[in-house]
Amino acid sequence: MDHSAKFEEVRIPLLEPIRGLDAVSGVLGVPEWWPTGERIAMAIAHAEGSDYTDPLIEYVHRVLTENHILTIRFNFPFAEKSRRAKADPIESLELAYRCALAVLGRDPTATPAHLFLGGFGIGARVAARLASERLQIDGLAMFSYPLHPKGQAENLQVEGLNRVVSPMLFVHGSEDPTCTPAAMKRCLSRIGAPTRAVTIEGAGRNLFVPEDIPPPPPPPEPDDEGLKAMGDDEFVPPRRTEPEGPAEKFALDLVDWIHGILGTEPP
Repeated sequence: MDHSAKFEEVRIPLLEPIRGLDAVSGVLGVPEWWPTGERIAMAIAHAEGSDYTDPLIEYVHRVLTENHILTIRFNFPFAEKSRRAKADPIESLELAYRCALAVLGRDPTATPAHLFLGGFGIGARVAARLASERLQIDGLAMFSYPLHPKGQAENLQVEGLNRVVSPMLFVHGSEDPTCTPAAMKRCLSRIGAPTRAVTIEGAGRNLFVPEDIPPPPPPPEPDDEGLKAMGDDEFVPPRRTEPEGPAEKFALDLVDWIHGILGTEPP
């Protein structure tokens, strides 16, 4: 693993304003010696109720970059406004995702030779829609893909997954209420492209098993210096800064999956 990678904060221009924004935030991970080697690139989109600073996304982003994969993580416009904001229409999310992809190819002398799309939750759905529109990609990695509404496993919503021709990787928790194992099995039976499904036993939508998550700290006292006074916005406990448990394994498995598709050797 290469620990000499560089991570650059970027502003991603939008082709048209969304929520009054003309750009969104992102981080571009540039491997050492880029663009030598296989020139593999990947984009990672976040879920609803999250943003590009989510610790699990940050971790996967870092692992990919340190394994010589040019990687970008970015905000959707709704998350640029607030992590609690309602998601934008799917067409706006697709536009933002395409604009993030443009950053990967901003240097015409260092254009990626291989492109993978990735996402968590609604970010996975957007990536899948782009892949189904015949965007030229080498693979599609989807984490906690929402296959059905919560508690309605019979109402499968694959939204064109059967039109994707590139290899697909699904990573989901066995306790995810929007992606039950039975629903995943039915979904895979409808897809003709090569697929791989990874189930993290005991994990929910956030892909952490409950016993691995420390209890949240108590709310701050009203007079705690530097903290919000009671009665302001609802207190949100700090998120974990470093994933533990299954996260490290599936991040490295993702690297192996990418190289397996391309027939190349991991660094």
